[in-house]
Amino acid sequence: MNTLPLLLIVLGIFAVAYRYYSAFLATRAFVLSDRNLTPAHRFKDGHNYVPSPKWVVFGHHFAAIAGAGPLVGPTLAAQFGFAPGLIWLVAGAVLAGAVQDMTVLIGSLRHDGKSLPHIVRHEVGPVTGLLAMIAVLLILIVAMAGLAIIVVNALSQSAWGIFTIGMTIPIGLIMGVWMFRGGSGKVVVRGPSIFGVAALIGALIGGHWVAASPYAHLLLFNPHQIVLLLCGYGFLASVLPIWMLLEPRDYLSTYLKLATLAALVIGVLLVHPHLQFPAFTPYVHGGGPVIPGKLFPFLFVTIACGAISGFHALVASGTTPKLIDKETDARFIGYGAMLAESLVGVLALIAACSLAPGDYFAINAPPAVFAHLGLHTVNLPEFSREVGEQLAGRTGGAVSLAIGIAQIFRNLPGMKTLTGYWYHYAIMFEALFILTTIDAGTRVARYMMQELMSRVWKPLGRTNWLPSNLLATGVAVFCWGYLIWGGTIATIWPLFGTANQLLAAIALATMTTWLVNHGKAAYSWLTLIPALAILVTTVCAGWLSIRDTFWPMLHRPGSELQGSIEAGLMTVFIVGAIVIVGSALLRCLSTLRGVPPPSAFALADEPGKVSLEPAAPYRCC
Repeated sequence: MNTLPLLLIVLGIFAVAYRYYSAFLATRAFVLSDRNLTPAHRFKDGHNYVPSPKWVVFGHHFAAIAGAGPLVGPTLAAQFGFAPGLIWLVAGAVLAGAVQDMTVLIGSLRHDGKSLPHIVRHEVGPVTGLLAMIAVLLILIVAMAGLAIIVVNALSQSAWGIFTIGMTIPIGLIMGVWMFRGGSGKVVVRGPSIFGVAALIGALIGGHWVAASPYAHLLLFNPHQIVLLLCGYGFLASVLPIWMLLEPRDYLSTYLKLATLAALVIGVLLVHPHLQFPAFTPYVHGGGPVIPGKLFPFLFVTIACGAISGFHALVASGTTPKLIDKETDARFIGYGAMLAESLVGVLALIAACSLAPGDYFAINAPPAVFAHLGLHTVNLPEFSREVGEQLAGRTGGAVSLAIGIAQIFRNLPGMKTLTGYWYHYAIMFEALFILTTIDAGTRVARYMMQELMSRVWKPLGRTNWLPSNLLATGVAVFCWGYLIWGGTIATIWPLFGTANQLLAAIALATMTTWLVNHGKAAYSWLTLIPALAILVTTVCAGWLSIRDTFWPMLHRPGSELQGSIEAGLMTVFIVGAIVIVGSALLRCLSTLRGVPPPSAFALADEPGKVSLEPAAPYRCC
């Protein structure tokens, strides 16, 4: 099938959804208004609460949410054919994912930029809020491990990738000082942006020289060493002031992400490669070499991002609401960034499905498994020769996606001899996606850990106290680092996907409660329907993962501890999500029957409340 009409239809759907559906949410359901002072202004401290320009915040938010999921998930789901993943990516993003991101961002803005568990506590109840805090923190740690393990596999023994990715740290530090401490008294964007883009291009080109130099061996690290480097980076980005490293580095990586996204769109429009995968493969019934389970329910947890992602709710109630300058920016940042991520997922699916099936499965299946599939490679030997690396058997989705992207670019005029450059560029592109999630996710975990620790000793909840920052960050980094150290993509990704989607169900149920509690019950179906749909599919996938993946590990020598930890975590996630969503729905019924919600007793203490009149006409774009 030709990809040109397919991509045009997807772009059209996204444009209409943003123009009308997000406007409906903003002006009718949540009544956004710039008369409401945002937390970034009310609690401005120069460390966590920093009012920032809309495009800078969009860059940070998009960089933070667009991790491994929209790249790897659709690539792995290509096993089922191109149709299931495409339908879920588009419909899920428009009706569920972007709705979740935008509504949770608004909910956090209305709760002083606090986390999702804080919103649960104020809207549902204190007991449910405490349960949500523990469950969400565990889910976040697993999500960090699931995202980070992809970059571990992609950067292993890659001097080029390590150099280029490593250089983004000093570049980001320089940009941060220039942007926020330039001495002019306001945020400077143009100069640091030009410098950052130029330096990033130089780092990409310089990476090829470093990889071919006698010093390349100094940058060759095995997976365990890369795990330690990731932990160090996550710790540093979480502890430093947000303006110094995290925000400018995420903003810088967004240039690369959006530029690559635009280049891929143009490349697909010009080359319009044919999809070599059928709409549906025989593996929809199960037994696939990449994803052993059936299409239902495993498609909905394999594409853990791109359609909907609970991790986004943590960013939308973590770092982003502390940076927003005007409340109406929440629509562009929340709904718009999610549509951009979904487009990334669509392009990743196109790139994967444009490979010959034999090449795709040779990369994503272990060699012993591929030998029994009855398939043969087509272009893979040539790709391996041009790239200079052995590509077969490099599971996890990152390598096959990079080859798919390189194949699109190499078909442009004059690009055929640059396959190696395009491949390493794509690897860097993927790694940047993931690392920006690592830094933001670790910081969000720190905030949540501090909220939890404050129940033991109140000073530990102060986000501007260095000892508390160091302790909370250290615990969070150790937890997700341990999971990566002993896990594999086959064990961590199902755990991550299920936990991620259960968190999305919790987030949507929480915002359903917010709508009911604040007199907007007529619009509660906008969040309630996707919440219940995600909960049902994900609980089914979680149970099957326990039965078919984690339980057998308990009886396999050498994997008993890892299996027990992951089976236990999955059980906690499922039970916790059901209890929290059930409590939220009971709270909605109580409110509808006239019982005042917990938030009713805190109205006088919560600044920035909105009127019930629309802030702008429905036709507003």
